[in-house]
Amino acid sequence: MTPTRPDPEHLLARLRAEERQAKRGKLKVFFGYAAGVGKTYAMLEAARHARTAGREVVVGYVEPHGRPGTEALLAGLEALPTRRVEYAGVVLREFDVDAALARRPDLILVDELAHTNAPGCRHAKRWQDVAELLEAGINVWTTLNVQHIESLNDVIGQITGVTVRETVPDRIFEMADELEVTDIPPEDLLGRLREGKVYRSEQAERAIQSFFQRSNLVALRELSLRQAARRVHTEVESARRRSAAGAPWATTDRLLVCVGPSPTTARVIRTARQLAAALDAPWLAVSVEQPGVASVPAAAQRVADHLRLAERLGAETVTLTGTGVAATLLDYARTNNVTKIFVGKTRTPPWRRWLRRGVVEELLDGSGDIDVYLIQGAAEGRGTQAVPGPPSRVPWAEYLAATGVVAVGSLLAGWFARLRVAEANVVMVFLAAVAWVAFRYSRGPAVWASVVSVLVFDVFFVLPYYSLTVDDTQYLVTFGVLLVIGLLISTLTARLRTQLELGRQRERRTLALHRLGKQLSSLAGDVFLVGAAGQHLRETTGGEVAIYLAPGDPAGAKNPPAVVFGHNTGIATHPVSGPAAHWVMTHDQIAGRGTDTLPNAPALFVPLTGSQSTFGAIAVRVEAADRLLQPDQRQWLENCASQLALAVERDRMAMSAADARLRAETEQVRSTLLSSVSHDLKTPLAAIAGASSTLLQLEPTAAGTRRELLETISEEAVRLNGLLENILQIARLDAGAVSPNKQWHVLEDVIGSALRRTKPLLHRHHVEVRLPPEMSLLFVDGLLLEQVFSNLLENAARYTPARSHILISATAGGRELVVSVTDDGPGLPAGSEERVFDRFYRGAARPDAGRGSGLGLAICRAIIGLHGGTVGAANRPGGGAEFTIRLPLAEHPPRMPVE
Repeated sequence: MTPTRPDPEHLLARLRAEERQAKRGKLKVFFGYAAGVGKTYAMLEAARHARTAGREVVVGYVEPHGRPGTEALLAGLEALPTRRVEYAGVVLREFDVDAALARRPDLILVDELAHTNAPGCRHAKRWQDVAELLEAGINVWTTLNVQHIESLNDVIGQITGVTVRETVPDRIFEMADELEVTDIPPEDLLGRLREGKVYRSEQAERAIQSFFQRSNLVALRELSLRQAARRVHTEVESARRRSAAGAPWATTDRLLVCVGPSPTTARVIRTARQLAAALDAPWLAVSVEQPGVASVPAAAQRVADHLRLAERLGAETVTLTGTGVAATLLDYARTNNVTKIFVGKTRTPPWRRWLRRGVVEELLDGSGDIDVYLIQGAAEGRGTQAVPGPPSRVPWAEYLAATGVVAVGSLLAGWFARLRVAEANVVMVFLAAVAWVAFRYSRGPAVWASVVSVLVFDVFFVLPYYSLTVDDTQYLVTFGVLLVIGLLISTLTARLRTQLELGRQRERRTLALHRLGKQLSSLAGDVFLVGAAGQHLRETTGGEVAIYLAPGDPAGAKNPPAVVFGHNTGIATHPVSGPAAHWVMTHDQIAGRGTDTLPNAPALFVPLTGSQSTFGAIAVRVEAADRLLQPDQRQWLENCASQLALAVERDRMAMSAADARLRAETEQVRSTLLSSVSHDLKTPLAAIAGASSTLLQLEPTAAGTRRELLETISEEAVRLNGLLENILQIARLDAGAVSPNKQWHVLEDVIGSALRRTKPLLHRHHVEVRLPPEMSLLFVDGLLLEQVFSNLLENAARYTPARSHILISATAGGRELVVSVTDDGPGLPAGSEERVFDRFYRGAARPDAGRGSGLGLAICRAIIGLHGGTVGAANRPGGGAEFTIRLPLAEHPPRMPVE
């Protein structure tokens, strides 16, 4: 009897999904195949009925398209004000998602789900607005045409010749809780177009000649109905799983083909393919791992060939593990709603069917509501080549060990008999010996132990002694029980060993994949990723491995792949390997040795397929090439290739994103620099041009005016030169082209040079320098440090009034030198202590001080950072600003005589 208890994992997942669904709003989609079929009209009619039934209905956005019927249905419904967005000189009306969230109705109507919002809206697409409303718990009704489904974009373009730009992701369409199809015949739609009910007359004629051709409409209508039918099938399958139905629901056919080593399987696969095509139904090719078949290379190869044949014919291939073939297949069929099972039946002698029930008989007995189709094949051994069995090798050691166990049991039983122990306990000793042999060894030694135990018990413990005759026929039952228990335990033990071995194989494959994934996640770069994967595959398979990668972006790799790992292997040096890797990458199919495609290649080539494209191949060569084509090995190799492909793709995308971000930041800095310095460059150049033109027009006797103009030219030229020096310096610092030329310097000399450099700016200020009498030498770049003090002094001169006091002081303690530049001016604006070091940040300078470039303090911070120090700014408690420089002192400075 088929169990009906639901799967706990599926039950838990369903409960979690229902919990998430309860918090989300409900989405209803009015679905059609083209504009004009009446989706909006049907939605408004349903909304009016809902409002009459007592629901709170609000119109978020509906496009009437100038149709009187639509406008009449809108009358009387509460409508939210639209958001007006100005774009390209035109004011556009858009759906206001914020107003909808603030209003928070029970049901809101949002027309045209695939609409692209105007720039300036919160979301680029209207379906994103709808998704936000659903997450907020608001129910939404919307409209959608089939050509806007993203996965159908290429198909629609091929049919109509028009590329649809506005698309909706399939997941949005699939998350709809209800789908209502609005459908009219194409002839009626064309009639509505000609009558002007969809578009205006001129637009309607152009539409009929292009997109709205009858052939296009028929194809679009079929696509929409198929999408609706697929959606209904998904709902039926969900309902079946929720009801925990054991039997399939035959709302649509789903075929399953039993794949085995029998030659008849190929005919079964072709027959199932023909019926699946006639029924337009999906079909599966399923094989069950069996220890007897797995140990025979020819049988395993035949199973792999049959699975590849099914894949070429369009089936989904699955490999299962189970104790019984029929039970495993039936359990999988019921779980996946299979309605028809195809199995091959060879002509076998009747006596063989009497001795042992086959898979066909077990499928027929346990199929229940599932139809079983028997495809008759040739008899085994006649007209077909039988699968060779494993080489016969008698395990003499196991037979000898079984004999020894029975001998020990016989001695123990004899001792019990001498102690007058009951005869039933003596039998238990032999039974224990048989059970131990059956558990420890294979079936043959277990049968041998059963037979020997029966003979020993009959000869030595049953009257008449030392004879095979039995006086009491009841002992025949004892003999039979010993034999049956031995066979039963050996059979169960063999199954247990098989399951254990299959579990170990699966565990090894899973562990190998886990190690590969963990290793790839911690690396970056094509060479390192490919090297780690190649080394892992080489150690796991024990053969040669070569990995080919196409250079460039994986999203559009067109170049032939090149060897990245395994340059010195026989695979890489073979002349066929390069073209084989290119073919595999181009066609995204396995090829090479042991397959029907490029069989002369030296290895098996597996494509490296990422989420966007195929950009390489893995080549593996082992001694037994057929082993890699077995279903489990092939699946493991494909999983390894998939992990490597995703890792390489992720790494390349991360590098592309980093490059794009760097280019964007560089472009932003360049744009900011140009916009910031354009005015600064224009001002001194205009002053120089004006002064020089005035000089040319002056009379020779105007000596005083001439001198003033020359001074203006000189001052503005100096200012322009300083600005250009700052720009050049910040550019060199950004490019990393500045490296400090450190030497031993006296701080007093560096500050003195800066004071001389800024003397023209400080002539209206009082500058005081307080340095300790004994200062250690500084191991710094004197020119760069001089520029730091020059920029700080220039900044103080620009932002403090005339006759202000500027103080430069220094203290040395421990291994750090602290230099402060303070003033008694207005200080820094509140909150700008860190912003003053940003590029192009400028405060309010004195009217007569000129306009700064906004780069001086940024240069100071960059230079001090090159020396391993820090610079900060703060307001003094008594008023004014204070800039503090902290520089590390070098160990063991040279001694200088004090002058």
